[in-house]
Amino acid sequence: MSDCRLFVGNISYRTLEPDLQDYFTQAGVVTSCNLMLDKFTGKSRGFAFIEYGTTEEANKAVELFHGKDFQGRELTVNIARPREDRPPREPRGDRPPREARSEY
Repeated sequence: MSDCRLFVGNISYRTLEPDLQDYFTQAGVVTSCNLMLDKFTGKSRGFAFIEYGTTEEANKAVELFHGKDFQGRELTVNIARPREDRPPREPRGDRPPREARSEY
């Protein structure tokens, strides 16, 4: 995982990607901005990943924005950690495990 990639949490559900990108350019050149959306509703999940071109810009963003108010919410901003491995999910109710299901 790159030290240039930030996790941004506690984002207002009304916030759009361009809002975040514009705000975070105060710390440097934003190379990517990914607001996480619910796959069923398409609404914001309240967190995003912002990536900068350099580690210095990313660290500056953490210093500038962690704990600061943005659109009525106090942001959580830190260097993103790698995604942790999770154990396989247990089958729910009477559904067979995914590998045992027939193709639809």
